Amino acid sequence: MTWLRKAKEGLKAQQRRRELPDGLWTKCEDCGEILYHKELERNLWTCGKCSYHFRISARAYIKILADEGSFVERFSEIVSTDPLKFRDSRRYSDRLKKAREETSLSEAVICGEATIEGNPCVFAFMDFAFLGGSLASAAGERIARSILLAIEARRPLLILSSSGGARMFEGILSLMQMAKTNALLARLSDAGVPYISILTHPTTGGVTASFASVGDVILAEPKALIGFAGPRVIKQTINQELPEGFQRSEFLLQKGMVDRIVHRTELRRTIAWLLGYFATAGRLPQKPRRRAGESLARFRAASIPIGTAPPPAPTPDASSAAPTLAGEGPSPNGAAPAPATSAPAEASPASAPSPPAMPAPPAQEVRVEE
Repeated sequence: MTWLRKAKEGLKAQQRRRELPDGLWTKCEDCGEILYHKELERNLWTCGKCSYHFRISARAYIKILADEGSFVERFSEIVSTDPLKFRDSRRYSDRLKKAREETSLSEAVICGEATIEGNPCVFAFMDFAFLGGSLASAAGERIARSILLAIEARRPLLILSSSGGARMFEGILSLMQMAKTNALLARLSDAGVPYISILTHPTTGGVTASFASVGDVILAEPKALIGFAGPRVIKQTINQELPEGFQRSEFLLQKGMVDRIVHRTELRRTIAWLLGYFATAGRLPQKPRRRAGESLARFRAASIPIGTAPPPAPTPDASSAAPTLAGEGPSPNGAAPAPATSAPAEASPASAPSPPAMPAPPAQEVRVEE
């Protein structure tokens, strides 16, 4: 009977389910903590419990680092095509179209100029959401032109890497971007323009093997995966257990590949300090160094320390002149003091007394490898 079945089942109270809108809470992928979305955004998308850094877009990094209203995008007209007419499960052209629709980006890197706390610089920020941040011919060309812009404007270069490596849909055209960008970075170094490389999670493949690892200063976010091949591939290749934390930024800091691990909330202040330091150092006198294509004889001539050349011989009619202003005795560079001559009140620059020479360093042989 129906009423007997109801007695066995008992009475059930109707419970109201509270409907919560989507996007209010986010679960930390590392510690599992439930994080309030607005609080997570205030912390620049980092977990307040374990400091896990969520992956964010290139435009979010620009918003965090650049001064408000200072960013000017450049080279956005350079886009990828399908030169090889590549097709596997789908056409490469279809993949590009879908990636552009989903990310509102035209390529995996955003380039431009901006200021960080008033310090001008050139940006090139990669976005992992666009086909895994893969390095294609268009992305490499954008980075190459950013390097040339930094050389021309003599502004520091910032490259933020977040990539899975070279884009194999373009074959050798993609791999050649590694050599092209590194060759231009060598010209940037010869020009004396600083380059700061920022490594985020993940930075792997050809990007790690090229421009991401040759910065004057290399910064990394905490617990970021940085390496060429993945840990699983390496483990299967060598058939050995890998150390704990292998290819993470903390492990690479111990091995000397990374200069400093910087929390995302401290990244802007750290980069601004570095830019200010480089700007101050650029105004100091620099020690001569041999440039590419410079002859050895010219380099040795430019490398002679100041004050080592002998002073000019005194004129015969000046032997009975008054002592020098510095007093009697030999000059600091070991030569006889040059006698002072009487000069008119308005002396020409050529007849003005020269400043005292610096002490001569001990004689040593200069050896420079060809």
